This record gives sequence, C-alpha cells and structure tokens, in this order.
Amino acid sequence: MKKSLYIWGKWRDTGKYLDVIFPFNWEKVWSVAVAWDKEVEDAIKLANEGFKETKELEPFEKTNILKFIVNELKNRFEEFSQTLVLENGKTIKEARWEMTRCINTYETAIWEAERVYWEAYDLWVTEAAKWRFGVIKKFPVWVVAWITPFNFPMNLLAHKIAPAIATWCPIIIKPASATPLSTLMLAEIIEKSWYPKKAFSVLPCDRIVGQKLVEDDRISLLSFTWSPSVWWKMKSQAWKKKVVLELWWNAGLIVEPDVADIDYAVNRTVFGAYYQAWQSCISVQRIFVHSDIYEEFKNKLVEKISKLKIWDPRDENTDIWWIIDKKNRDRLQDWIDEALEAWATCTIWNKWEWTVLYPTLLENVKENSKVNTEEAFWAIAVLNKYDSFDEVIEKINDSKFWLQVGIFSNSVDKVWRLFKEADVWWVIHNDVPSFRVDNMPYGWVKDSWFWREGIKYAMRDMLEDKILVLNS
Repeated sequence: MKKSLYIWGKWRDTGKYLDVIFPFNWEKVWSVAVAWDKEVEDAIKLANEGFKETKELEPFEKTNILKFIVNELKNRFEEFSQTLVLENGKTIKEARWEMTRCINTYETAIWEAERVYWEAYDLWVTEAAKWRFGVIKKFPVWVVAWITPFNFPMNLLAHKIAPAIATWCPIIIKPASATPLSTLMLAEIIEKSWYPKKAFSVLPCDRIVGQKLVEDDRISLLSFTWSPSVWWKMKSQAWKKKVVLELWWNAGLIVEPDVADIDYAVNRTVFGAYYQAWQSCISVQRIFVHSDIYEEFKNKLVEKISKLKIWDPRDENTDIWWIIDKKNRDRLQDWIDEALEAWATCTIWNKWEWTVLYPTLLENVKENSKVNTEEAFWAIAVLNKYDSFDEVIEKINDSKFWLQVGIFSNSVDKVWRLFKEADVWWVIHNDVPSFRVDNMPYGWVKDSWFWREGIKYAMRDMLEDKILVLNS
C-alpha cells in the first residue's frame, strides 16, 4: 500500500517512495511518498503564508484545535498503537504506553495555550523614565521545522507540535525515515481540524533534500534529535535561525546500602534499563551499587533480567523487541566486543537472535569503553561497584552528557548533596532516571541538550518578547 505526503491540506504523490519495514520480520508494511526539493520549497513558502492565519488565532481557537486532536487520538488509539509496532518494532505494550503519554502531552498543551501572559510594569526607575509604563507581549518566532527521531514517533512529536500550535507557529515536519506512518496519520487528524491548512506539512525525505530545512532562513527555529556529531554540524549550517538540540545521555543510577526495599529497586532498575528496549535517552545505562549490597543486588538483578520475554512485538507478553536496523546491531556488537576484549565480564546474555540483542549486563567495564562513555541506545547496562559517596558522585559526573540520575537511598542528606553536586538536569529520588512526566521541565546540559521540553518550557523557545512603552 502507498501513502502520499501532506502539504497545504492536500495529499501529494511524488512518484518516489520510501518503504516502511517491520523490524521483526523485515517485511514491507507500507510505502510513503518522498519529498523532492520542490515539495520542501512549497512547504516553506506556504508555511510563511500560513503564519498570517496562525498568528490571528485566539486562545480559545488554539485550545479547540488541541482538544480536537486529543479526541481523535483517543478514537484511533489502537490503530496508532498497532502502527507504532509495525513501523518501529516496539512491543504493543510500549506502543500503547506511548500513545497514552502522547495524549497526555496534548492535554497539557490545552491548558498552556491559554496561559501566554502579558506583563506590565512601571518603568519609572530614573527621572528620565518618568511617567513611562511598559507592556510586554509574547509573539511567535515564525515558522518552525522539526526533524524527528524513530524511538518515540508520536510522543516526541507531540512535544513539538503541541507547543507550536499553542504559540501560533506554522509547522514543517521531517519524520524519521523508519517511522513516517504515524506522523502521516496525525496529519489526517490535523487536516480535519481548524488549524490553518498552509501551516502544517509532513515531508518524508532523505537528508540531502531535508538539508534545506537546516539552511533556509525562512525557517526561524529548527529542532533535531540524534547524535551530537550530526547535530553540531547541522547547527553550524543553520545560520541565523534558533536551533534546539536533543542529543544523547548515558544515564546513571546509584543504589545506596540504606535502600528501603531492595526488591523494589531491582524491579525498577530492570524497567529503567530495558524498557523501550533501551531506545530512550533516559534509560539506565550505568548502575552504581554500593559494595555492601553489591552481590545481593546483582543476583536479584540477573534473576529478574533472565525472565524478560523476547519475541514478536505484537505479542501482548513480549518485553524486549527488535532493533530498528542492522547497522545498529553491528555497532552494538562492536561496543560489547570492545568491552570484553578489555577484560569486562558479561554477567548475562550477549546473545543475538537476528536483530534482537537479548538484555545484556556487563561488569568490570573499563571507564573509557564506549558502553560507558557513549549512549548505547539498546538493551545494555553496565554494573559498577563503589565504596564511598564521594566516589560515586565523581563517577556520575565523569560524562560528557548531563541529563539525569536516579538514587535509591533513605538519607535526605545524601539526596540533597547529590542534587547540589551532580552535573545533571534532574535528580530522581527512590526511582530510576527513566522516570518522567510530560508536563515537567525536561532537558540536558553539556553535550546532551540545547533546550527544554515540557510544554510550558518548550513554548518559551517559540516565543519572543516585544515591549510597548507608554508615556502617560
């Protein structure tokens, strides 16, 4: 079956197609039309024309559009979930969870779309400013372009589209080549809404054609999610536009000897390390367990990991799913081999079945091994032993990526100390760093992130302040 791309409220067949492959059995499930240079040019031109309409939307009109999207997503919940399984390979359990979060993200935007407040204050702080009064209003940055990843095709997209609608910005989307179907299905919903037709386009295309989104100065804000090496190069090519980066992380977890419930900590660690088959930037990759409880924790962890089910992602009981492509399979095996050649120990698995890596746990990994220093983005975790809190803070901070860290401990002093000294954006107490609620501020520093998510916080990047000075 074939599906057209979407521009200006119309579905366009370009004669060039991209096959969408089900990672479980490598069967083609769909073909989608791919944009040429003409489609990208048309989308940019129309988006700039569409800004004349989006900027006139009243707050109640924006919320009505978002409410319509929410209702349609609820009505088509299972259809979207099954599509995520087929294009991404994630389990049906994970797909439904993503759709639930996606809907929650749009619901949060409904509230925030009505909260783009004005500011007003007296400017009379010097004699020269006598009788002056300032009024500050926020205005949209203009056209935004999103180059989206494959791991959360719907929810990460919601974190872009929802705040863009809430801030009056026309939208151009280049979905990941592996997962364009769900984005085009979303276009079907937005097509039926009251959002201005010129202000929304979905353009599956290759990187060469998509480069125009990076370089064209008629786009005011560009977002991209993936590797730092690619992103920093794109940022250098983006000229004057605002650029928001979402990059990588090798999340750390600390388990202190005073942990209240070691079984709970083990269960949450298995979830954090292997949910979404680890294809999440906040999955647990580096586990630091105090030496006093190390063996007990390790034995319980291995037992729990061994019970995870690996099979067809359409099966309701499957826990671990297929890697998105063969290229990433080869990369991961190279990383594991590098660690093992440097005398690391494989505590469980390191076993492949076609493109499924069984959940793997490594010990005694050298600090400079890639499974320690880079983001694995698959079901690999590294178990480390430590003796003092000073030591573990130093290890957590020994990373070029700063996102979040989890700590299991009943010591308030240690939790607060970690909060002050860890070079991360989030500290999660008595849970894994994988915990996230979609209305929270979410972001990285250092080589991990260049903006903030969470609807309210993302909206700030899509707005500019303008001041009116009144002389009374």
